Amino acid sequence: MPATDYQGSSVPFAAIGRSILSIRRDQVHSTEGNQEPSIQEMELEAFQKQVADRFNDLHAVPGEDLLSLAWIRRLLEAFLGCQDDFRVILFNNKTLMSKPPMDRMINEFFDRSVKALDVCNAIRDGIEQVRQWQKHLEIVLCALDSHQKTLGEGQFRRAKKALTEFAIAILDEKDSTSVLAHRNRSFGRNSTSSKDHRTIGHFRSLSWSVSRTWSAARQLQAIGNNLNPPRGNEIVTTGGLAVPVYTMNSVLLFVMWALVAAIPCKDRGLQAHFSIPRQFPWATSILSLHERILEESKRRDRKNASGLMKEIYQIEKCVRHLTEMGDAVQFPLTNEKEEEVRQGVSKLALVLDTVKEGLDPLERQVRDVFHRIVRSRTEGLDCMGKANNPE
Repeated sequence: MPATDYQGSSVPFAAIGRSILSIRRDQVHSTEGNQEPSIQEMELEAFQKQVADRFNDLHAVPGEDLLSLAWIRRLLEAFLGCQDDFRVILFNNKTLMSKPPMDRMINEFFDRSVKALDVCNAIRDGIEQVRQWQKHLEIVLCALDSHQKTLGEGQFRRAKKALTEFAIAILDEKDSTSVLAHRNRSFGRNSTSSKDHRTIGHFRSLSWSVSRTWSAARQLQAIGNNLNPPRGNEIVTTGGLAVPVYTMNSVLLFVMWALVAAIPCKDRGLQAHFSIPRQFPWATSILSLHERILEESKRRDRKNASGLMKEIYQIEKCVRHLTEMGDAVQFPLTNEKEEEVRQGVSKLALVLDTVKEGLDPLERQVRDVFHRIVRSRTEGLDCMGKANNPE
């Protein structure tokens, strides 16, 4: 919603441009004279700056590294840092959390957080899907091993079969995702025996994997519904706390949207709308990242991609090149053609090494995001409950 559309505020919304908390400060100072900012005001200002610094760093990445495995991990690190700082703010202001309109704002944030848990599970399933793709491609690397003295027709038949199976897995993404969802694995308790993952269903987990009818696009839309900047009177009434709540709502939406953009998952529509007033110090970097990712999704060679993650794109390019060479190859191979095949295999091997090294840490981070969201929500609801029922 543009700032000019902001109605019903007792203080002009444009004042946020001077300082996010100056709305409250100006009103207090007008009655009490000039005073130094309070510890709470400095804490809330610092939070805004920390969020801005984190996303400015993410925005500074060169275009070729945007949505790489390394960048996605940095994005989740930034989210976890914001989440921890936000928990401290809530803890330091427990008495205000159960008072209107703060109670409503906090509950709406927790509702969005619950919806984000399903996104985390869908992303974990997408990571598992990439691992399944790896298995097909490792057969290709084995068949066309660069240490073999010569590449014969038998090796190419084996490699082409694996490439075909990889292509089918990509095209059949919807069905393969459904199979993953039926495994009923989640970020809950793990089985003590690695060979008996089926027993995980006997534990009460925090959330199951997503269902067949689940849609990432609809979930993002639900997270973003009615996400509006706080009005001036809401900032004053909540002692400025409405601002970090809105900030965390916006960060949560963007991070979940970026994960859906990058990682294969069900119904990856990227239509989520971001209408953040640019007066917020972190708004420009988030809006610019959103625009850059959207532009990437519209590129001719990315429109039908399973995910915009840089390494997925590199894998698909390598596979396409090897498939074209395999279709056109004639035996016996010339030295020049054999060298071209070996170079293509070497490029694929490098990408797969990057993916193999990065997927496990990424999955651990997504798991950590899941658990931190759950813990923050539990702690927040507990604080609100105690405030409403003092002993």
